[in-house]
Amino acid sequence: MFPPNTKVLVIDDMLTMRKLVSRCLKDIGFTDITEADDGETAWPLLEAGASGKAVPFQLVVSDWNMPKLTGIALLKKVRGHEAMKNLPFLFVTAEAEKGQILEAIQAGVSNYITKPFTPATMKEKLLAVWSKHHPK
Repeated sequence: MFPPNTKVLVIDDMLTMRKLVSRCLKDIGFTDITEADDGETAWPLLEAGASGKAVPFQLVVSDWNMPKLTGIALLKKVRGHEAMKNLPFLFVTAEAEKGQILEAIQAGVSNYITKPFTPATMKEKLLAVWSKHHPK
């Protein structure tokens, strides 16, 4: 599982959902959580870490539907960036249509949680993400 000091970026345009996801991550044991209100706000934070201007993020937990830069567009930018192409990326979204899930998988999402979710589901998905990015 991810160590507690994993640097996590939580992205959602709804403040209540960001707080809910952050609280869930804290309850699981994470201690270093940054929040962003949109993919457009998140991208410069991710780039700063990738370029060495800041400590790089080690996990992204993002919503899909955001007004300026959607989660799927952000995921594609992350996967297209050499320094971030393997960054663990988890969607937490209301989008549950098979076509959208398939699009996310094809774009390289690490895992996918549909809203509403429980802390147990979050932990289970994070264990799967860890295993996918740290095979034995």
